[in-house]
Amino acid sequence: MEIQQKKCSSNKHSNINAISFCYQCQKYLCNKCQNFHSDLYENHIVTNLDKQSNEIFTNICNQENHQIKLEFFCKSHNTLCCSSCICKIKNRIYGQHRDCDVCLIKDISEEKKNQLRKNINILEDLSKNFEDSINDLKNLIDKISKNKEELKMNVQKIFTKIRNALNDKEDKILMEVDKKYDEIFIKEDITKNFEKLPNKIKLALEKGKNIEKEWKENTNLNSIIYDCINIENKINEINKINNDIKKYHLNKKNEIKFNLDENKLQDFIEEIKDLGQITSEEEN
Repeated sequence: MEIQQKKCSSNKHSNINAISFCYQCQKYLCNKCQNFHSDLYENHIVTNLDKQSNEIFTNICNQENHQIKLEFFCKSHNTLCCSSCICKIKNRIYGQHRDCDVCLIKDISEEKKNQLRKNINILEDLSKNFEDSINDLKNLIDKISKNKEELKMNVQKIFTKIRNALNDKEDKILMEVDKKYDEIFIKEDITKNFEKLPNKIKLALEKGKNIEKEWKENTNLNSIIYDCINIENKINEINKINNDIKKYHLNKKNEIKFNLDENKLQDFIEEIKDLGQITSEEEN
């Protein structure tokens, strides 16, 4: 039963909440009274009140405004009570236990003694088994935690495999895209070389005319032949670039696509959503 907030027993401080109780004086003490009381009665037993605790026994009824010594026992509610609790005076706020099975405290003594013996035996049995029960509980919690982490790791491994498979498929398709474009369309480096063609043609033409003059003068023939070969190679290089450009013009209408069945994609997504379920043995 929750202890109600008690007021100080002093008439001067009756509106102040009590913070302690003196067993010898059978009085509730507020902060001011407790200071004087401690100076006057050093050997009195004073207990601090805790409104959240129901184990502080003051031998005074806890019901508000009673402030009376406990003399009776209510069998109906298994609690101690005072004369005001069993009072049957009409139109009063007292008498919470007036219709209950009530007896004097001494009359319940033997019954409570016998019950205490039973409770002691119960507590002894509980004490013996308590440590084992705690250890079993700790082992069970450790096992459950371990199983939980293992389950999470297994789930992560499965979805890591799925992600790796998807990443591998993505890389493969992207490589196929590069390869297909290189096979059909012009490469980026050809575009750069094409921009240099006019200057290459101009230089090769000037070189050819100079060689022709040198040939007429019948100067160093070996050097002339070497330069001629270089001009031929330049022309082959230029023709190759031109052919690549023509190939681009021929294939520029050839559109490369990523063909994917949208229905299969949606089915795959739905399968991923429904992939695996977490169940317990009770659900199976």
